Amino acid sequence: MKALRLSLALLLAWSPTGWALFKKGAAKPSLKERRALAKAEAQKYQELRHQGVDEVSHTKEAALMRKYRLRKKKRKGLFLKRPADLTSILFPGVAPENFQPKEPIWAITDSVQSKKTQLPFRFYELPGCPKPEAGTAWKKNLKQRRNLGVRLQGNQLLPAPYSFKTIEDQFCTPLCQVKVAPKKTKWLKSLINRQYRVQMSLDTLPLLMRDKSMNFAVRGYPVGFKRSSDKPGAKSGEYYVYNHLKFIITYQMDRSSFDGVRITGFDVQPTSIQHDLVDGGESKVTAKTVVSSCHGTQSVANDPKRFLQLPADGEGMEIMYSYEVEWQQSDLAWADRWDVYMINVPDDGIHYYAIMNSLMVVLFLTGAIATILVRTLNRDIAGYNEQTLEDAKEESGWKLLHGDVFRPPTTYPMALSVVTGTGAQIGTACLLTLICAMVKWLNPMKKGATLTAILILYVLSGFVSGYVSSRMYKFCKGKDWKLNTIATAAALPGSLVSIFIILNIFLSFAGAATAVSFCTILALFGMWMCISTPLVFVGARYGFKEEPFSVPTKTTQIPRVVPESPCHTRPPWSLLLGGLLPFGSVCLEVFFIMNALWLHQIYYMMGFLFIVLLILTATCAEVSIVMTYLQLVEEDHRWWWKSFGNCASAGFFLFLYSLCFLASRLELVGFLPVVVYVTYMWMISVCFGLFCGSVGVLSSFWFNTKIYGAIKVD
Repeated sequence: MKALRLSLALLLAWSPTGWALFKKGAAKPSLKERRALAKAEAQKYQELRHQGVDEVSHTKEAALMRKYRLRKKKRKGLFLKRPADLTSILFPGVAPENFQPKEPIWAITDSVQSKKTQLPFRFYELPGCPKPEAGTAWKKNLKQRRNLGVRLQGNQLLPAPYSFKTIEDQFCTPLCQVKVAPKKTKWLKSLINRQYRVQMSLDTLPLLMRDKSMNFAVRGYPVGFKRSSDKPGAKSGEYYVYNHLKFIITYQMDRSSFDGVRITGFDVQPTSIQHDLVDGGESKVTAKTVVSSCHGTQSVANDPKRFLQLPADGEGMEIMYSYEVEWQQSDLAWADRWDVYMINVPDDGIHYYAIMNSLMVVLFLTGAIATILVRTLNRDIAGYNEQTLEDAKEESGWKLLHGDVFRPPTTYPMALSVVTGTGAQIGTACLLTLICAMVKWLNPMKKGATLTAILILYVLSGFVSGYVSSRMYKFCKGKDWKLNTIATAAALPGSLVSIFIILNIFLSFAGAATAVSFCTILALFGMWMCISTPLVFVGARYGFKEEPFSVPTKTTQIPRVVPESPCHTRPPWSLLLGGLLPFGSVCLEVFFIMNALWLHQIYYMMGFLFIVLLILTATCAEVSIVMTYLQLVEEDHRWWWKSFGNCASAGFFLFLYSLCFLASRLELVGFLPVVVYVTYMWMISVCFGLFCGSVGVLSSFWFNTKIYGAIKVD
C-alpha cells in the first residue's frame, strides 16, 4: 500500500497528465498523500541532481527541477498554499499573445548595464548597426510607452536591428559593416573590462544566456571578452568583440488550445568571428557585398583562431555584424516561461524568517511597553492620585513634569513641524504604493510604471504633509504660517531635486543612459509646482483652521530646571540605541531591496514589504515611547527633538549599511559610479530617517497625552 501511494505521488509530481487529472478530480488529497507527494518530489529532485541534469535548459527534466526549486514561490498570496504559475504572480491579468506564422516580431532594446558600475549606456550608443527606419512596421509592435519612470531610468525603448519572423529560421545573415574610430575601440575595451552586458527583450521576455555545463543562466550577453594569458597562443591584454549573435527562440504550439504561436524562451549565443569580406569597404551590407564566412551556412562556428580582435589603442577597425535565428518547439508552457529567471532569487522562506525576526523585536518592545504601562505607570498614577499635599513635595520622576512636558520646543519649532509633516507624507506615499501593488493596480515588475506611480502618489500625499506640519506648528504657537507651508512644500523636494540636477550634469558628461533630458526635469518641476505645492497649501489651510492639539495639563510660565541625565538618555548614545532597533527589524528586507536596485535582481513580493512597513512603524513607535519614558523618569522634559532623533537615526544606520554593501557586494570601478551610488543611498537614507522620526514624534506625543491625562492635577 505504501509503495502504491508513493507511485501515485510520483505520477502526480512529475507527470503533466497526472496533474491535469488531479486538478480535474473532486477529491482533495489527504495529509498523508500530500506528505508522500512532497517526499516523492524531493527524491526525484535528488536523483536528477545526482545524474547531473541542469536546471536551465529547455528539457522536461530541467523544467521539473525548476518546478521543485520554485514550489514555495508559486503561491498566490502571502500565506495561501494554493499553487499558481509565476507568470500569473509576476504579471497578474496579462494574457498570452499569439503570433501567426511568418508574422514579423521586433525585439526591444534595453540599456547596456554592468554590475561593476552604475553608469548604463543606450544600445545604439555602441558602435553597431543603426535602428530600423521609422517607416517599417515596428511602431505598431512597440507597445511599451516611455512614461516618466522609464525616462528617469534612462531606458530607451527602441526596436533592435534584427528581423524576426515567427517560426522561420534564418541562416547566418550579414547585418551591417561599420567603421569604428580609434576612440570607440578604446571605449569598447573599457566596456569589456567593466563587464557590460547588452539587454533586450522579445514579447516582454528578457534575453538570456544559458550554459548547461555550468548550470547557470544570466540575462543579456557581454559586449566582448578578454582572453586570459594562460590560453595557448593567447597574449595578455587581447580584447575581442562579439559581432555575431545566434538567437534561439523557443515556442509553444497547441492547435487544440489556442491558435498561433506563443513564445516561451529568448536565448542568445554570442560569437566573435573575423568575417571574410570579398567586396567590403561599404558602410552597409548590400546585395553586392559577399561574406564568405557567413553565406549559406546555418551556424557560425566558434573558432578561437578566427576571433575578432580589437586593435591597439590609437587604431580604428571595421566590424561586420551578423546574426542567425533558430526557432525550437518546446513542451514548456507559456505560464512557466519565467521559471528560469527566478532560480537564483532568494527563497520566500528567508522573507518569512526576516518577518519572524522583526516580529520578535516588536514583541520584545511590546512586552517592555506593557510592563511600563501596566505595572510601573499604574502604580505611579495610583500613588500620585492618592497622595496628600505633603507627600507631593517628596515626589520625583515623570509625574513632576506635568507643567513642562507639553511645553513647545524652544529650538527650531518650525523645522520640527516641517520634518514631521514631510515624514508623514513619505509614509503615506509608501503605504499607498504597497496597497496599489497588493490589489494588482501596480506591477512591480514594470519598474518604469512603478517609479511613476511612486512619484505621483508622493505628490498627491502633499495634503498630508501640509496638514500635519500646520497642526504641529500651530501647537508650537508659531505665527509665520506661510513660511512654514512653503518650507514644508519645498524643503525635501527642493534639496533632492537640486542634488539630482547636479548629479545629472556629471552623468551627461559621462554619456550615461541615466542622464535625463531637460524636458523630464521640467516635468518633475511641473508636478512639484502645479500639484504637490497646491496640495500642501490646501492641507495647511485645513490644519490651521483646526483647533490646537488638546493636552491634559497646563504649561507653567517658567520651565523646570533639567538635572543631569544618564548617558543612555542623552545624545549621541540615545540616538544610537534608538535607531538600531528600527533598522534591525527591517535589515534583511533591505538586503533584498538593495540587491534588486543595484544588482539587477527581481523583487516582486509586495505583501512581505507591506508587513515589514507595518513592523517598522510599530517598532519606531514603541522605541520612541520607551526612550521618552526613560527620559521623563530622569525629569528631562525636552523630548520633542529627542523623540524625532531617536528614531530618525535609523536612516544613519541604513547609510552605514549601504557603505558596507558597497564594500562587500559591489565591485564598482571608477569614481563617478561610487558617487552615484553614495548619493542615491544618501537620499534614500534621508527619506527613511524622516519617516521614522515622524512616527517617533507623533507616537511620543500620543503617549504623553495618555499618561498625563490619567493623573489628577490641580
